[in-house]
Amino acid sequence: MSEVSNIVVCPLTSRIGAEICGVDLSQNLPQATIGEIRRVLLDYLVIFFRDQDITPEQQIAFVAKFGEPDLYPFVRGLDDYPQITPVLKLPDETVNFGGIWHSDTVYLDEPPMGTVLYAKELPPMGGDTLFANQYQAYEDLSAPLRDFLKGLKAVNSAAKGTAAATRSDRVAYAGTGENRVLEAIHPVVRTHPETGRKALYVNTGHTVRFDGMSEEESRPILEYLFQHQIKPEYCCRFIWTPGAVAFWDNRCAQHYPVNDYHGYKRLLHRITLKGEKPF
Repeated sequence: MSEVSNIVVCPLTSRIGAEICGVDLSQNLPQATIGEIRRVLLDYLVIFFRDQDITPEQQIAFVAKFGEPDLYPFVRGLDDYPQITPVLKLPDETVNFGGIWHSDTVYLDEPPMGTVLYAKELPPMGGDTLFANQYQAYEDLSAPLRDFLKGLKAVNSAAKGTAAATRSDRVAYAGTGENRVLEAIHPVVRTHPETGRKALYVNTGHTVRFDGMSEEESRPILEYLFQHQIKPEYCCRFIWTPGAVAFWDNRCAQHYPVNDYHGYKRLLHRITLKGEKPF
């Protein structure tokens, strides 16, 4: 445990994830505190705050300290706060929103730099979220495979069946009417614009193939990468509690919401932050 300024940082693992204590997100935090939070985010890729009691306005105000809130293309936000997307699973539903390993909306030309999720209503057990360190996943690849991936780009599609199926209930319930096939081509290995570190930037939810190659040619290597990048040693697991907030760096971390709470409602409020074109 280490104390920095007025905040306490408790790492979950040595490679990813840290809880931050001593911060009330309902307040207008000083710039020094925001700077420390950003530093911890860059160091640990995903950060967590417990026991927060914030309004939609306060969630938006906190997120806006780190960038510009964005709109999700497929599901409507709250009526008065369109930047906030309800991440909802109802008791009679069996599919959870985003229930597959992925990075958020990489089918956009400028995917979000990060995501902030606030727990509003939780099942009595289950519904944890896993996060995986994509810096470490890249660095642990063999040198020949890193050389092969260098300079490669990949096609990422919102229509890939595995991910599209996980949002079907929410689109039926509160869809925006967006029916285009959103697709973007990004580097397979992304350079983080703030840390300069390289991270794997493919994911099983959205990545279809390598640019310039067929799906058949791409499949063996992509399947290897999909399994490699979520090894347990790259991961942390967050057990949600009422009022908890998670903030992850979408440029170097993937996440997976576990779908093990059928028969219960789970509701979280999500805001994504606008990002830049990956390089």
